[in-house]
Order: sequence, then structure tokens, then C-alpha cells
Amino acid sequence: MVHGSGAVDHSPQPPFGPPPGAPAGCGARHDVLSVFRWHRGDPGDPAELLAGFLSGNGLPVRNLGRTGDKNQTIGDGAICGAALYVSADAGCVMAGGMLGAPTPVPGIPDVYAVVYGHSTKYHDFAVGDSWSLGPWRDSWSPTDHAHAVEQVRHAIARGDVYQVNVVGHASAAYTGDPGPALRRVAALPGARYGGILTGDGWAMATASPETLVEVRAGRIITRPIKGTRPATGDGRRELLASTKERAEHVMIVDLERNDLARLPGTGPVRVDELFAVRRWAGLWQAESVVSAPLDGDVGLAGLLRAVCPGGSVTGAPKLAALAEIAALEPVGRGVSMGALGWLGHDHLDLGLSIRTVAVDGHRVHAWAGGGITIDSDPAAEVAEAAAKAGPLRAALRGQPPTAVS
Repeated sequence: MVHGSGAVDHSPQPPFGPPPGAPAGCGARHDVLSVFRWHRGDPGDPAELLAGFLSGNGLPVRNLGRTGDKNQTIGDGAICGAALYVSADAGCVMAGGMLGAPTPVPGIPDVYAVVYGHSTKYHDFAVGDSWSLGPWRDSWSPTDHAHAVEQVRHAIARGDVYQVNVVGHASAAYTGDPGPALRRVAALPGARYGGILTGDGWAMATASPETLVEVRAGRIITRPIKGTRPATGDGRRELLASTKERAEHVMIVDLERNDLARLPGTGPVRVDELFAVRRWAGLWQAESVVSAPLDGDVGLAGLLRAVCPGGSVTGAPKLAALAEIAALEPVGRGVSMGALGWLGHDHLDLGLSIRTVAVDGHRVHAWAGGGITIDSDPAAEVAEAAAKAGPLRAALRGQPPTAVS
């Protein structure tokens, strides 16, 4: 193991399931070859340290438009790719924003990368002891959440920001094997990045439907999601008719367009699809597709600095929104609202770590929130966050995904 600005080791961790974004053709045939960790407060630039680690393992992070050598090997197996995780805190450091409250899961690194080689056998994600989940304990009350919404509306009225995303945290004690519960989370309907990442004494599971950034076939893509309603006929009609939701959505699309446009090496940015309504579990959500061609060298470190933390979970302007978030949220965002996905030899695909939970050996942690504009209704924002958290809590308890607890 090497200590310093990031730690690297070669010790495999017991998996609970396939990592997020791993190629479907790989199945569960992965062996851990090398691991990188960086925690908030560690020295060094996390974006550069991560890129250096991955480049040293033969992955094409200096020019993401280049196809790598799929036959390069390390140790006993051919390198398949790497699972990547970048927390909201790490993204804030990369962007030069103000850090907020500390994470409630300090054992989980803020940057974590696992390089995988192909294995000749499938992992058996066996079920262990029975899982028991205690009552949820929220980091703030509905009244406190509503007050934070009002504070954002005041900041918007002062001209400090245009929009801010506020997020709440909840945790519950558990006993037994969390593996089956985490796999239920990762399998929720609409989980484009469904998967599980594990470390020493911890694990995170995501059911994220949202693309933070994808680089594939010479093009860079982001798919921001803003706007939520129950997955009913009335809910869909209400979402499509809401001027508030559409204004909030378009504001974030413009922010994401700007994030890509200021990245050297990209060509003209275009909006391929605007405000398309798609389903996640028991909710309708509005999604757009923004893309640009890669006209020059685009490296992973510069790309992460441009897009992290994601605009749809921060606000606009991004740095001003981060300052508001730091002042308002009593508990850190932990594994939520970051980036989580896969780097292969010929593509990068990172989801936004929304709809994501973490276990630390004693408690399970979950986060949910929403974007606040001048027209936001505090009670409606509190209800929306509860609706987003509902499928996660239901999955953890083994209930149908439409259940809300």
C-alpha cells in the first residue's frame, strides 16, 4: 500500500453485486486489481491524482476520445475497466467551491476507483444473515426543510442565486447482511446506473437514472433531470404543464451547456432533447440530452473539474449555489449528489449519485432533495423529497417500489 495524496492497494473487497455502469457482457466476472482512495482533507488535487492512478493502470484518461488497448494486462487478468466514484465534496474541491457539513459516513472515501480485470469465474453474491432495519432518523424536520426552502427563496430575491438544490439526509440502524437490500435498491425500475460499490467495511448502492457525463464514440453527453411528479396520468400531465418545473429545468440545461462549452477540446454544444418525461420507479421525471463533439484532447481531470459537482444537484450559478448549500444543510451529502460509474478502454459513463444509499457496518444512509426556485412552495418541496426517498426506503425493507415509508 502507498500512503500520501491518495492511497493505492491491491486487496480485493467482497462484492455485494456488479459495480455501477459495468459492461453487461462482463456479467459478474470481475477481479479487483488495484484500488485508489482520496478523502476530504487529504493533500493534492483529487482530479489529477485520480487521473494519474488510472493512467498508470493503462486506461486512456489523458485523451478520453482515444480508444485504448483492450489487450493490456496487469497481474493475472486483462483489464476490463474501472469503477469510479467522486463525492459531492470532492467535486466541490475540484470546482473551487465552499465545502459544507462533514459526511455522516466518514469511512467512505471521497474519491474511490477500482481497476478490474476479467475473471474466469462468476462471483456468487450469496445471501447471508437476515436483514433487519430499524426506524429512520431524519437530519432535519419537515419544518426545518421548509425553512431552508424559504431561505433559498430569499437568496434568489436578493439576487445571490437563481436556483439552489437542497438535500436532506436520513439514517437507520440495521443488523444482518445488507447485500440483498442493496441489490434491491440497485434493481429499482429506471436505474440506468444500477449497481453496488464496496470497500473496507462499507458499501453504496445506486438506482440513479441520471447521466452526469458520458464520453462515447467521439461525443460528450450529459442528461440533466429536473422535475418530478407521481407516475400517474394526472402526474404526467401536471409535469408537462408546470411552468415552474420547466423554468427550473431549462435553467439547469443552460448551466450544463455552459459546463460543456467552457471545456477545451469540445465543439459546438447542442440540446438534442428537451424536457422529455421518463419514468423512475413510481415517479415521472423530466430529462434533457445535451451533447458536444470532441474536437481536441479532453482529459479526465479537466472533465471532472468542468462538470462536478453536477449542476442539477447544486444550482445556478454553481459556486454561489454551493455557498448556500454549505450554509443550509446540517449534514453532509456523503455518497449522494456525486458521480458514480465506469471507465472503459473506449468510453466513460458516470451517473449522478442520486437515489443512492450507503451502509457503514452499523447504519444505512439515504439522501433526497430538490431544486428550489423563486416560485417553489416549501410544503411541495418537502413532499417531493419524500417521494424520491420512498422507493429507496421501500426497497431496503423489501416492499414494492411504489411503497412510501
